[in-house]
Amino acid sequence: MIVGQSSVMQKLRADIASVGATDFTVLVEGESGVGKELVAYGIHHASPRRRGPFVAVNCAALVETLLEAELFGIEERTATGVRGRRGKFELAEGGTLFLDEVADLSVGAQAKLLRVLQDMSVERVGGESVRAVNTRVIAATNRRLSEQMRARQFREDLYYRISGVELEVPPLRARREDIPLLTEHLLNRHRHGREIGVSAAALDALMAFDWPGNVRQLERVLERAIALGPGATVEVSDLPIAVTRGYRDLLEELPRGTETLRAWSSRYVRVVLDRCEGNKRRACDQLDISYHTLRAYLAFAQGASRGDAQTS
Repeated sequence: MIVGQSSVMQKLRADIASVGATDFTVLVEGESGVGKELVAYGIHHASPRRRGPFVAVNCAALVETLLEAELFGIEERTATGVRGRRGKFELAEGGTLFLDEVADLSVGAQAKLLRVLQDMSVERVGGESVRAVNTRVIAATNRRLSEQMRARQFREDLYYRISGVELEVPPLRARREDIPLLTEHLLNRHRHGREIGVSAAALDALMAFDWPGNVRQLERVLERAIALGPGATVEVSDLPIAVTRGYRDLLEELPRGTETLRAWSSRYVRVVLDRCEGNKRRACDQLDISYHTLRAYLAFAQGASRGDAQTS
């Protein structure tokens, strides 16, 4: 289930529906932990192949010597004690084969994969016949394949074979407004019969963090809070220091002395705008304010800065 109502996630869902209606090979790119397999399954579920199997393969875990047997299959009695079996391409017949972390395949493995993708047929290890396969392929990677290709670490012909349709899954820090919804979803998934929520302060801390491990990291953090937290509500104290450090730093900048709430709010707006890389629309979405209100805060901050400069 793809969770999120941000504009980037709404576009991604629309793209998944459009791509799903086709039978093209798809390349899904995004950082580790963003949910590339969920996107691949979404494409499969939106396709005419939805009643067929969805077979996922972690290419990074494939041992070079066993790669052909895993992907293409092996004939009976090819070696002593070896039982014949179908490979992943055959197991995904009529459905979708998801090749995760395809950039981790060796150059030799890439050549073997290219040959199969060109003809959509496999030859089992130890076999003498070629078997046609009716399988859709979706590949994924946490690296930029175009850069890998230019660095001669990924075959150019394979890159152009799998990159006709590309989908980019945004990192969690680019859609912070989805964190409350994701948090609720993950808490419901892992509460184990407990009624459990999250405090406003803890949610603020989660939204202030950059999440280099993305949704996967958020899920692990919430699992820890559920397992070790004593109450029915996740508090800031239940979260790892590494996650709350930025939020605690922000708290130290709370209004002091004669600073008004409006002055501090204007300063906070500038912090959020900076985190949004100057994108005012994203900042408005994250702050849940109108564009007019954002401009008013920025004008106030600019006027305050000029006043400080004249005073000094």
